Amino acid sequence: MPVYNYTAINMAGKQVKGSLEASTLEMAKHSLRGAGNTILEIKEQNALNRDIEVPFLGKPKAKDLALFCRQFVSILRAGVSISAVLGMLGQQTENKKLTAAILDMQSDIEKGSTLAEAMRRQSQIFPVILVNMVAAGEESGNLEDSFRQMETYFDKANRAKAAVSKAMIYPCVLMAVMVVVLIVMMTKIIPTFLQTFTENSIELPFLTQCVMAVSDWFVAWWWLLSAVLIALVVGGIYFSKTNKGKHFFGWWMRKIPVVKQLTNKSACATFCRTLSLLLGSGVNLTESLALVAGNMSNIYFEEAVTTIKTLVSEGWSLRAALDNVGLFSPMVCNLTGIGEETGDLQDMLAKTADYYDDEVDDATKKLLAMMEPCIILFMAVFVVIIVLSIFLPMMSMTSAYDNLL
Repeated sequence: MPVYNYTAINMAGKQVKGSLEASTLEMAKHSLRGAGNTILEIKEQNALNRDIEVPFLGKPKAKDLALFCRQFVSILRAGVSISAVLGMLGQQTENKKLTAAILDMQSDIEKGSTLAEAMRRQSQIFPVILVNMVAAGEESGNLEDSFRQMETYFDKANRAKAAVSKAMIYPCVLMAVMVVVLIVMMTKIIPTFLQTFTENSIELPFLTQCVMAVSDWFVAWWWLLSAVLIALVVGGIYFSKTNKGKHFFGWWMRKIPVVKQLTNKSACATFCRTLSLLLGSGVNLTESLALVAGNMSNIYFEEAVTTIKTLVSEGWSLRAALDNVGLFSPMVCNLTGIGEETGDLQDMLAKTADYYDDEVDDATKKLLAMMEPCIILFMAVFVVIIVLSIFLPMMSMTSAYDNLL
């Protein structure tokens, strides 16, 4: 489908630029005018002005989806039609893929589709849980509440991910500095010092000879090392997307001591939060569990939830099914059982999710507290080895000079 670049004046009187897909130029103009824009210029993209799209980049994050839900509710409250809401959001959304999806949805709705149907056609952009919540909201006539709940859901998911990312910044910076220092020392500084020792026919200690051998290897084979590292990273990414790769990395994430705690608590929080949200929207338990399984990041927990769904559909209670798979914490199992007995399962799951959100924060801090000293210790050992490899020959030179005197 052709893509058109445009410059227009929006309803707020501001000049905006962007691009949208449309079958014809007239359809593109109709879509823009339907959103309340005054078109200044519009033309089809060509090889020179086409936006560069990287397949694995640009997909909306939880932060983008939370903002989308928040803005949707704010504009819808003003009494604006859904088509016009989407037109406005298409003009002010920064993520290009999300913008294109919103404008496609606007076109589908103008053709008679419901919002949930239009979202379902954009499955690469909008998660299944959001589509189902929107469908439930349209059926119940409470679309605003569905979007408000999804805003909270995506906002919590974004905060959890941001906390982990923030905690990992310092260790990653330390590791990057360590790699840079290693490369500079091995390829520039050490060869200069060792050349001086060699020219003066100084007998080198064993440690210095080892460092010299490593340095020579770095200088001669740096390109091979770079190629191997790139191959490992790219291969690891592709392998992690395969079924065997998901099981391999999922198994390790559940076995490494500190990471294991973070993985388990994060899975418990996701399970409880998502299930509570879906049950509250009116989705039955079996369908909710199927959607929850798709939201689990670790494949072992995904398979466990799928097993729970099967057991529940066969007549098991949720508590009994959770006990049977044996992957979730006793606290989740016990509180779920209490929720089933009291008839307040949704609220009990929500409270459990809040508890595990705090636990994930604590586990993240513990992981960071362990990583920092390990990296610093490794750097200290590396620096000591380098210093000794240079200092020991210098001591030999000094001793030889003293003997001459």
